[in-house]
Amino acid sequence: MNHYETVFILNPVLSDDQIAETVKKFEDFLTKNGAKMVSKENWGLKKLAYAIQHKKSGFYHLFEFTAPGEVINPYEQEFKREERVMRFLTVKLDKHAIAWAEKRRTRLKTKA
Repeated sequence: MNHYETVFILNPVLSDDQIAETVKKFEDFLTKNGAKMVSKENWGLKKLAYAIQHKKSGFYHLFEFTAPGEVINPYEQEFKREERVMRFLTVKLDKHAIAWAEKRRTRLKTKA
């Protein structure tokens, strides 16, 4: 089981229900394929550094999860098929990145 992190940007014209439905779709895909969710974060509507599909903002979401390596290709294929997703990036975390992510999560919990 490898540790991964995915950040994806959803189209800013979506309703709250459509956003929740899309996020749930990707979360369900991961859990059905043997992944374990470590953390989910909704970063909200953010301004983009450059226009994507003529949009200047998007809804950012972050998933941190552990999964077998063979799950990632079909997972990313689902992102490519979903028209609500403007961009996505999945990275495999090394031990230093995992430690940093844990620190970030505890810092966020203490602020809340």
